[in-house]
Amino acid sequence: MAYRNFSAPVKSTEVALAGCRDAVKLRESYFPVESASMKPVSTLPAVQVASSCVRDPLSAAKDLANQLQHQHLGYVLFFCSAEYDLASLGMALEKEFPDVEVSGCTSAGEITSEGYDRGCITALGFDHRYFAIECALIREMDQFTLGDAQSVIDDLLSRCRDAKLAPIKGNTFAITLLDGLSSREELVLATLNSALGSIPQFGGSAGDDEHLADTHVFYNGRFHAGAATVLLVNTPLDFRVFSTHHLAEGDVKLIVTDACPDSRTVYELNAEPAADAYARAVGTTVAALSREVFALRPLGVKVGGHYFVRSIQRVNPDKSLTFYCAVETGIVMTAMTPGSLLDTVREQLEASERIVGKPLVTIGCDCFLRRLEAEVIGESDAVSAFLRHHKVVGFNTYGEQFNGMHINQTFTGVVIGQPDACSEQ
Repeated sequence: MAYRNFSAPVKSTEVALAGCRDAVKLRESYFPVESASMKPVSTLPAVQVASSCVRDPLSAAKDLANQLQHQHLGYVLFFCSAEYDLASLGMALEKEFPDVEVSGCTSAGEITSEGYDRGCITALGFDHRYFAIECALIREMDQFTLGDAQSVIDDLLSRCRDAKLAPIKGNTFAITLLDGLSSREELVLATLNSALGSIPQFGGSAGDDEHLADTHVFYNGRFHAGAATVLLVNTPLDFRVFSTHHLAEGDVKLIVTDACPDSRTVYELNAEPAADAYARAVGTTVAALSREVFALRPLGVKVGGHYFVRSIQRVNPDKSLTFYCAVETGIVMTAMTPGSLLDTVREQLEASERIVGKPLVTIGCDCFLRRLEAEVIGESDAVSAFLRHHKVVGFNTYGEQFNGMHINQTFTGVVIGQPDACSEQ
């Protein structure tokens, strides 16, 4: 039976680690830190949400700044279309937010306060009285070691402690944004997960509007390819990190009998050309295989009693299949069948809201193949309305991340609760 959800405790526990190395870059924070409990009631929300569909980078950055800027702005996280002139956009964001750290990534579609969108930028501005956020850049994903992970997490934890907003234990989660075409997500996530301990983590792989050519993360005024960022978020507000998908176990099993893990390419399934075996398993022909078929009929790998989705990126001329996630010889894949796109997400968001109360915002990483499926079956508007109703802001990804796992065709994120009115006075 396919897993229904991978939910985490409402909050996390602290992990103590060692000093920082040059494998990771960190940026200083320049804003003063004041505890929310020491400030009078503010009419501004603890998280401001903004979006802009202006295509000129300078105008788009100014548009975001007009929507987000206030005296307590401490951090900006954004997701943008890769169609922008990224170099110009990076400089424009630095100009408009000179004293605030900004990070983000390119996307395969954006989720704004109005739901699904394309060709735009969506952003969140965090009030430093409620959020201490620290970010690090991982430049070379293929050389990232456990020692590097321990060093960077220790440094980020130390910086979050300095803000004195809330104890690290039980009040901290991590967001990871990775180059979606690096094929190194599993390595980075496994090492980070070891260093994070029980601190919950989620994130997404950067996209490029489905061109599958160039994906980037943003750090310190520049877009970087072949890199990753990790954010630690410390907050006194309640939150719940979750992950879910809508796919159920089918009857057909496919054994990977020949694969190249480095390129995520499967040459043979059940000792025959991979495309032939897959097409027969899903009831079509090799000639008919398309991204729509891949979206509707992915494969899953069972680990620890739960299914993790492995989505196909393309069919190659030699009838091999290239995947978005790790594959290796010997694993057993199951043809998955889709259920309702919204039922399991609704269950997770409603469960989260019962725990954290009225949501302030939900930061969501939604696989671009889920969005494609919604478009194919005519449910895009319904999904968009659902996301809008539940205050979801985020992006469509080339892969999702949850507690050290790299997965496909899932919806993962964090629901953050509203500040307690009594604690603001």
